Amino acid sequence: MSLPDWNLIKSKLSILADAAKYDASCSSSGSHRKRDAKGMGNVEGMGICHSYAPDGRCISLLKILMTNFCIFDCKYCVNRVSSDVKRAKFSPDEIVTLTLEFYRRNYIEGLFLSSGIIESSDATMEKLIQVAKTLRQVHRFNGYIHLKVVAGSSQELIEEAGLWADRVSANVEMPVQKDLDILAPAKTIESATTSMNQIAEKVSEAKEEQKKSFRFRAPKFAPAGQTTQMIVGATGSTDSLILNSSQSLYRKYALRRVYYSAYSPIPHSDVLLPTEQPQLVRENRLYQADWLLRFYNFEAQELVNDENPDLPLDMDPKSAWALRNRQYFPVDVNSAAREQLLRVPGLGVRNVERILQMRPHRKISLLDLGKLRVPLKRTKYFVITSDHNPDVFLLDSQHLKKNIAPESTQLSLFDIKQTAVSGEI
Repeated sequence: MSLPDWNLIKSKLSILADAAKYDASCSSSGSHRKRDAKGMGNVEGMGICHSYAPDGRCISLLKILMTNFCIFDCKYCVNRVSSDVKRAKFSPDEIVTLTLEFYRRNYIEGLFLSSGIIESSDATMEKLIQVAKTLRQVHRFNGYIHLKVVAGSSQELIEEAGLWADRVSANVEMPVQKDLDILAPAKTIESATTSMNQIAEKVSEAKEEQKKSFRFRAPKFAPAGQTTQMIVGATGSTDSLILNSSQSLYRKYALRRVYYSAYSPIPHSDVLLPTEQPQLVRENRLYQADWLLRFYNFEAQELVNDENPDLPLDMDPKSAWALRNRQYFPVDVNSAAREQLLRVPGLGVRNVERILQMRPHRKISLLDLGKLRVPLKRTKYFVITSDHNPDVFLLDSQHLKKNIAPESTQLSLFDIKQTAVSGEI
């Protein structure tokens, strides 16, 4: 077996790792694959950790494209066929070698693999599957693998990809077909959702088979589920369109996550695209609203509607909702239902659970909330506690928005970072 040309691989890696940075859907949560005695890699414990770049993107995996050659001409994509970027292409064996060598050196804990489309969707998907299959079968690699489902891939290949990957994802790219017609006319939302539906059915089917199989373990299928990605700010689509689309995808296809990626201006871009990157705080507000949809029982229409089509940038979406719906408050922390507590600004899921656990044993005061590290600056105007809370009488004050606003730009940035990681709002 001849040794690889490491200088050539290094050159390809610099191109294809950079080309992959625009895909945000690479979180590795949700899988439980473990190392066996003769293999390597482990999703749990020391094997996988999460790391985020300053813009919020996960960087803990070897995140590369197999190639940035592409037959599509999506205007928002730096790798479109009409782009003059430097091109490169890895062979499946080269990606396998890179993954194993990087893993052995503790550089990475898993692989996120996507690709431009060459020859055809199925031909490209077959090569991505070959990488995952070789890692699993030949090298007994049990680290995390996330495979991107190439747009237009056949059902048979999608089903095979899920056998080798922990997570698969089909990017919907835009919230409505009208946006795709303008920027990526070769793609359709229907194609992406068809893939999502096939994945969701197969995941459900595999889980049922595993429950029934007592003697022989049925094969797992994408145990970490599926995700998708939407690009934010490349078109004039409002947050209302984006969040309603996300809500629909969560309910229909049981997605683990919808990732929001703020559009990044690319060299020699089309005149239809904005010349400046949208504010990253918009991406963060969408992530906060997304948490409210998934864990706080909010409906998208409660956060954004015809009257307020975009999320406010100066305030988190739950606080903004509370200001518009003051008749819902105050909420008594000693008697309110879980669903009511989740709507109080500053009370996250974990603290609501702690409050519910404390209530049978003691009456909860404002001091107790402070000990739970609840941000009283926001919360105290919306709750009744066992002790005297004079601030609750300011609930209808016209200055309430100013009172609960972050004190400084620095604190606001810290708050954004914390909520982006924990989802506590």
